[in-house]
Amino acid sequence: MLFINNENVAELLSMGDCIRVQEEAFKAQETGGAIHRPRIDMYTPCEREDGYYRWGTMEGWYDGIFAIRMKSDVITWPQSDKTSWTEEKYCIQPGTYCGLIMVFSSENGEPLAIINDGELQHMRVGGGAGIGAKHLSREDSKTIGMLGSGGMARTFLAAYMCVRAIEHVKVYSPTAAHREAFAKEMSETHGIEVEPVESPRDAVRGVDILSTNTDSMTPTFEADWLEPGMHVSMLGPCEVSTEAEARMDIKIRQGVGGLSMPESKRIRMEVGMSPLAYIGGTDEEMKRLPPKTQGSGFGGDYPDFCDLVFGRAEGRTGEDQITFYHNMGNQGLQFAAVGGLVYRLAAERQLGNTVPTDWFVQDIRD
Repeated sequence: MLFINNENVAELLSMGDCIRVQEEAFKAQETGGAIHRPRIDMYTPCEREDGYYRWGTMEGWYDGIFAIRMKSDVITWPQSDKTSWTEEKYCIQPGTYCGLIMVFSSENGEPLAIINDGELQHMRVGGGAGIGAKHLSREDSKTIGMLGSGGMARTFLAAYMCVRAIEHVKVYSPTAAHREAFAKEMSETHGIEVEPVESPRDAVRGVDILSTNTDSMTPTFEADWLEPGMHVSMLGPCEVSTEAEARMDIKIRQGVGGLSMPESKRIRMEVGMSPLAYIGGTDEEMKRLPPKTQGSGFGGDYPDFCDLVFGRAEGRTGEDQITFYHNMGNQGLQFAAVGGLVYRLAAERQLGNTVPTDWFVQDIRD
């Protein structure tokens, strides 16, 4: 059995392969060659009076690999002013995180690997945005407006570069130093002009692809900023307003983003970035939680990727249409597909640390 860290993943996984294997896995759902269980979170009180502990899992199977992705976080929802409301997280202390992908063989049940989820998480989400741009953006798209300059923005840009001949990027982040550092790094990485701008409006104006990649709990752009021919992709469920959604001509969701269950005091839909949450704590403690998500949410009622590629839904048919790829859904399947690829590459190239498999199996029937 292997333990595969983020440095191994960065060495093994290219964005081109990440996009390819996800497309293949998504298509395999059509014939039962892939399956997944959407994300479910559990919330319990924690040591902070302004936060909650959150445990989250999602699962998937593809190409002989079963994977479960697990996250252990303390979550807060700070509001610095009327325009800034975000979801923040950490494990143990700010700046450290705990996310693990456990990979199994579906042939004989053998545990194959544990993978740190940091690099792979960013890659699979960015790869999803690339899939959306490949199928829905205009083929001559050359410019991108990016809202957000964190790790996800880096992989989103890498994915767009894989599927379109991008020449110019504008980036906005509320922190000037962050957007300037992003622009310098990405210009050098991709050999294109990446321009830091001073407002989200400046970032959106006149671009072919609008990419919002933030942890915002509120919409990141105004509906009337959308222009004919734009393609839009997002990271979180709150970034795209219902007003902006209404202006979009073609809307495709990646897949099933969350389960639907009857709500109660202890089971709630769309809490922060959680599609489905089981909640512990007293009535007073539960007041720390944010209200139900506002915006495009976790998938909408529009067609999904399989509907698009198998001809049940229409994609872009005109240069002036505004298209939207709801880059959520199929999460468990993403981890099975990309995690399985990383495991096989690590085994082939003898990367990662070997862990005794017998630590994870037993002779007592469970």
